[in-house]
Amino acid sequence: MIKRLLGYLLLIAVALPASAAFDIGQLMGDLARHKGGKAKFVEKKYFAILDKPVVSTGEMTYTAPDRLEKRTLTPKVETLLLDKDILSIERDKQKLSINLANQPEALAFVDSIRGTLSGNRAALEKNYALHLAGNADKWVLTLLPSDQKIASLVQRITVSGSKNQVRVIEYLQADGDRSVLNIDPVDVK
Repeated sequence: MIKRLLGYLLLIAVALPASAAFDIGQLMGDLARHKGGKAKFVEKKYFAILDKPVVSTGEMTYTAPDRLEKRTLTPKVETLLLDKDILSIERDKQKLSINLANQPEALAFVDSIRGTLSGNRAALEKNYALHLAGNADKWVLTLLPSDQKIASLVQRITVSGSKNQVRVIEYLQADGDRSVLNIDPVDVK
């Protein structure tokens, strides 16, 4: 009886780590199943030349796999729209569109967001080494540039969230400036 019980305990102990493991594949699968939504954001940009961070607030809308709109409402109205490889910026009645296919470093930076939101591991691994910590309920994905041109701009990107929701994106630039984007999903019913 004791031998059988020990056998079951050993079987459970061996099986648990495999079934309880949370890895990049599972995270990417969870994120890929999320087809989009709306959120409010607060972004703090820390610049070495300023004593206080520059704070902006607004709304974001994501439609999988490649449409992201970020409307900044304060301190100044601005709209960024990423639709496939076209980035449009509208500010003070001026509009600028950039084809990111012609800007590989900018595309790699944009793909860090888009690839994470859509759960596209291959897109992320083209330009970054991925490191995951935590579990499905509270995870942190760190992206380290694998290309020197990107590394000369961005030291690290840290994305954290819960289940299939991205909640915080932090960019640490190569020059030491950083940006922290806190995302609060809005339930649309």
